[in-house]
Parts: sequence; structure tokens; C-alpha cells
Amino acid sequence: MKNESEADPAAARNGSREKTIVRTSIIGIIANVFLAAFKAAVGLMAHSIAIVLDAVNNITDAGSSLVTIVGTKLAGREPDKKHPFGYGRIEYLSAMIISVIVLYAGITSLTESVRQIIRPETPEYSALSLIIVAVAVAVKILLGRYVKSVGVKVNSDSLINSGEDATLDSVISASTLVAAGIFLIFRISLEAWLGAVISVVIIKSGVGMLRDTISRILGERNDAGLAKGIRETVLSFPDVQGAYDLVLNNYGPETWNGSIHIEVPDTYSANRLDQLIREITIRVLHEHHVILTAVGVYSMNTKDPEVIAALQKVKEIVFAHDHVTQIHGFYLLKDKKTMRFDLVISFEAKDRRAAFAQAVSDVQKAFPDYTLQAAMDTDFSEE
Repeated sequence: MKNESEADPAAARNGSREKTIVRTSIIGIIANVFLAAFKAAVGLMAHSIAIVLDAVNNITDAGSSLVTIVGTKLAGREPDKKHPFGYGRIEYLSAMIISVIVLYAGITSLTESVRQIIRPETPEYSALSLIIVAVAVAVKILLGRYVKSVGVKVNSDSLINSGEDATLDSVISASTLVAAGIFLIFRISLEAWLGAVISVVIIKSGVGMLRDTISRILGERNDAGLAKGIRETVLSFPDVQGAYDLVLNNYGPETWNGSIHIEVPDTYSANRLDQLIREITIRVLHEHHVILTAVGVYSMNTKDPEVIAALQKVKEIVFAHDHVTQIHGFYLLKDKKTMRFDLVISFEAKDRRAAFAQAVSDVQKAFPDYTLQAAMDTDFSEE
């Protein structure tokens, strides 16, 4: 269990993160509302469907920022009896809602653009309207870079999605200036066609955001950098000879629980082992902000030369197979003629079960008198 002093740093970090996300989202709402108002006025005066659609897109961006605020606030609720792991995953749902908003905006824009292609209207640009659009482009570029950088810093999918959308908006706004220039020089109106292209880009962006968010909700592999750091921390303890079976469960950004198996000498007493596990759990929490809910133990034989030699022989056999990346949990009972071990098979293998079966078969040939109890394992942080 965590004591109060262990939990405080995480609580303070999460509180600071929430304030940063809310503050950044409020800036986004204010900027997008002003941009939408200016663009809508310019678009209506110039009869420009592209600029009007761009204004509508700004309104959806403001709505996205509002969703981010609500989602962050809800995700920050304390764990309770019904949701003992907290509400952090609500942030993923808010990111999904933002993706749907972007997707809906793109589909609506495409419908309106097609209508304008069928029944075109001639735009009427003025110098003031073009200046306003140019300023909007600059503002959107700065806003997009700022929001996305903050999102990456605090690990917020909602902010990252909003930042990417703002950057996309700046490209869209710039394209309306290009269309205006073509019309003023060549008297050719590309408004409706440009609107259609913009809509397709928005739809593509929405689909990409939705796909990434759903992937996170389904559960992606362990963060490779985080997993590597945890293993290095665990292996830094002198008597820990191996760290295996690391599984990380994500309950929202910056919220991780996990379990791991450690390999220690068979000379360890229960009291000494208990102390070691407690020290590992505390250090991993403070260095990586991950709560290890379970630390399993593999006993490493240090007394019997025959067992040690058998392990070395088994390693030579299994590592001769390309897709075997680890062997752990080795245990041999000479009196019962039983051998146990786990093999980690890479996802790169075309048929992981076949690769596992072949490796075990080769071990069985080398130890025909033994009953093998082998299990196929997975490295959840495999790159």
C-alpha cells in the first residue's frame, strides 16, 4: 500500500497538469471565438464559402477546447468504490468526442461545398477581408504550435488533437488566400472546389484522430521508454538478476499500475525478499510514477551445478531460434524429472505458437527423460 507521503507527489503533479490543460484550453476557446467571428463576417461580406466554412471550423475548435476542459475535470475525480482505479480514461473519451466533432464538421462542410459547386456564387473580396484572413493564418499557426507543445508536455491527447487541428486550420486559411489571389488575378472562382478539398482534409484528420484514440482505449502495448526505465531501475538492485513479465495497465494519461517478476538467488529468506520488494515498489513509484501492484519472484538456483548447467544448455537451444527473445522462470526438479520455464516469442514471428512449439521440441529432444512444463510468454513493450 502507498502511504500518504508517497501519494502526495503524484497528486500535486496531476493537479498542476489539470490546471495547465484548462488554462491552455481557455486560451484556445477565446482565440477561436474571435477568429470565428471575424471570418464569418468576412466570408458573408465576400460571399466566400471557403472562408465561412473556415469560420465554422473555428467554432468546432472552440467546442473541442470546451470538451477538453470538461473531460479533464471529470478525469481528475478521486477513485471511488465503483471506479477504484479512478476516472483518468475519461480523457480518452473527450479526445474521441473531439475527433467526432472534427469529422462531423468535415462532412457538413463537404455537403455545403458540393451544393456550392452545383449552384456557384461569385465572391467579392476586399483588401480588409484578405488582411483579416492573413492575420487569422498567423494566429492559428502560433495557437496550433502552442497547444500541441503543451499537449505533448502534459501527455494530453485532447490538447494534441486540438493543436493538430489548429495547425491544419492555418493551412486551410492560407489556401483561401490563394483562392482569392487566383480570383483577383484571373477572375476564376475556385471557392466551392477549395471548400470541397478543405472538407476532405478535415474528414481525413478526424478519422485519424478517432483511430488513434480508439487504439488507446482498446489498450496499446507498454510504453517502450517507460518499460525500459522501470526494468533498469529494478535491475539496479544488486541481487536482482532479471526483470521479466512487465505488464503496465493504463488508467488515463500519467496513471499507470503494473506488475513484474524478478529473478533472485534461492538463498533469499522470506524477510529479506519482502524488504527487497518493498524497496523496489517505492523506488519505481518515485522515479517513474508507476504503482507496482504485484512483484512476482523467480528463484535462481545457485547451489546445484547440474541445474545451472542444464539452464545454460536450454538457453543455447532456445536462443538458436530467431524469434525467441527471452527465457525466464527456469526451475528444475531432478527427483521428479520435471523442468519448467517460460519463453518469450517475438511478434515478428509469422506463427508464434509454431515457433514456440519448435523451440520446446528441441529442448525435449535434449532432455528426453524430463517432463517439460513450458509456457509461451509475451513482451508487452516489444518495439
